[in-house]
This record gives sequence, structure tokens and C-alpha cells, in this order.
Amino acid sequence: MEGRKSWSPGEFMPVLTPRVLPPNPPCDKPPQNGDHLMNEMFSPAPTDSSTAVSRQDLEHHIAAAHARVTNPSEGIFGPDSITWRINRESALFLGAGRAALLQLAHPWVATALDQHSSLLAKPIARFHNTFRVVFTMIFGTAPQANQAARSLYQMHTRITGELPSAVAGYAKNSRYEALQVPALLWVYATLIESAVIAYESVLPPLRPDELAAYYDESKILAGLFGLSPSALPADWSSFERYVAEMCASQSLGVSDRSRFVAQRIMSGAGSWIHIPRWYGSLTTEWLAPRFREEFGLTFGPAERTRSQRAQRFLPRVYATLPSSMRYVGPFQEAQSRLANRNPGLLARTSNQFWIGLPRMPFADQANGSR
Repeated sequence: MEGRKSWSPGEFMPVLTPRVLPPNPPCDKPPQNGDHLMNEMFSPAPTDSSTAVSRQDLEHHIAAAHARVTNPSEGIFGPDSITWRINRESALFLGAGRAALLQLAHPWVATALDQHSSLLAKPIARFHNTFRVVFTMIFGTAPQANQAARSLYQMHTRITGELPSAVAGYAKNSRYEALQVPALLWVYATLIESAVIAYESVLPPLRPDELAAYYDESKILAGLFGLSPSALPADWSSFERYVAEMCASQSLGVSDRSRFVAQRIMSGAGSWIHIPRWYGSLTTEWLAPRFREEFGLTFGPAERTRSQRAQRFLPRVYATLPSSMRYVGPFQEAQSRLANRNPGLLARTSNQFWIGLPRMPFADQANGSR
């Protein structure tokens, strides 16, 4: 694609000096006066057809994303995008726990996950489902990304129900639908923000212009979720303000069931994965104090020490990883595709870990048209 260049495997492999992240993540910042968009978002609202994503909306956003593509094999974003640069990093796994807990802090999302997903019984399957969709949108061909968006939309049409109990600003038996913009926006926000926090925990902080570029590109990804640009905060500063105000609002709140599910996730219950104590401590530090308390997570001197140690050793360890371990399988598969070769064993094995499949889905769409 004209104007694009490929990232070399070692280009972002600097020798890092240990550093400690700022103690207050964006969700911990005091709310400020925002724009008209955010002022409308912080009191829970009943389901409303005017705030639901329609199939027509989705197809409009897919067409807009497809219009910027000149080489479908490079996908929606392409190898010179900052979206590829950030999301290819295996370090994203460090933010997965935080994103999952913040999603569980939204009563609509938490109830939908509890009633319609395998999160509790099969947490690894839920992990695979999430990354399979997101990574295919990012690293798949343009037709694969489009099909992933349509598949996600179709799945969301079946996710609806009622809250079993009152929580935060939501009444018992109030109705939720997965295609409601406020819920989709919050899920999108947790993924985008947690990716930056995880990235910066092991790599040099992104410059303001890089954050601006990342957020602008993320709006294209949001479109594949069905979200219109007008539904999103205007820029990165507004986005951070949105997250902070959400965290201080009654639009979020942890129920007893959410707390139980979160504690199961953080203990590794239902999976073969043993969650290291430092990972739990790091995840807890990256949450606002409100949610540490509501989820029943301890963050005393021992947890703080483990988190700080992790923030010192992780950059050193990460800098020594070979590209086959440092970069996620879908990125490796995309690089193989652009080099006109099949992904190798290491890429397929990494894919199996990240998305539960040896190859990204919708391969039959790879050479097709929108």
C-alpha cells in the first residue's frame, strides 16, 4: 500500500530501563467537566431503540472502513499503523484482567456475560472469543475484518435479558441489550485503554501524537463494533475524561454475582492457568480504589510491593523475548500473509494460545470482496 512500510521484527525491541507506572490510572482521575456527549452518559438509561446499533448502522461503518483500504490483504489498518504496533505485543495479556474486571463493573455487560457466555464455566473460551474477534478485525484481511464485525453483530442480536437484582443506578428487572451503544462503548473503552496501560508497562510511554493517532485509528475499530464516531469522545483527552467520569458514576457498579465471577477469574478457577500473585496485584493497582473495594480485592503493603516488583522486572524480561514469543500469533500470521507464505508452526501455536485456533477465522473471505 502506498505510503506504508512494514515493521521489522526488532524495530521496537529497545533495551529498557525499569520504570514504575504512574500510581493513578485514568480510571482513578477526578472527573472534570466534559463535552455534551459525556454529560449525557452518566446516568443509567433504559434500553431505547434510538441508542441501539442497527444492521444498517454496522454496514455503513464497514463501508466507511473499507473505503480507506487500497490493499485488502493488508487489512483495515495495515503494517504501518500504530494499531498494529500496539496490538501485536503479547504484553496486552497484562491488561486482560483489568479489562475483564472493568467490563464486569457494568451491570448490563456483567449480566450478559453471566447469562449468555461461557465466562464462568470456561474462562479460557471467553478469552479466546474476545481476542479472536478483535485480532481478526485488526490483523485479518479487510474481508476477514468485515466478516468478523458481522459475526459479532449477529451474536449480539441474541444477547438480551433482565437484571436479576438492583445494582448501582439500575433497577431490578430492568432490561439490557448487547447492541445498546452505552454498553458497547464501555466494552470498547476498556479494551482500548487497558491496551495502552499494558503496552506502557513494558515499553516506552507513547508520545501525545502517538496516543492521538492510536485513538483516531481506534475509532475505525469502534465502527466495526457498530459504534458511530459521533458516539465516541472526540480525542484522547476526552476519552480519558469519559473513562474517569464513568468510573465515578452510577452507570457502573459491582453486584454480588459480578464480585463472585471476578474473584473466580482472578484465581484462575475453571482453567488450567495458574494466576501469579504479582499479576493479581498489578491488576488490582490498575483499578480505581472504588472497584478494588467493590470487587473485594485487597491492596495492602504486600500487594503493593508485588506490583512494584513486577513493574521493575517485566520490562527487563520483555526486552529479551524472541519475536515468536513477543508478538501475538495473529500479527505473525499477517506478516506471513504479506510475505505470500503460510504461517509457520510457531505462529500457529501462538494463535492457538491467543484465539483458540491455528489460523484467524473467515479465511474463505481472505481473497474475496466486501
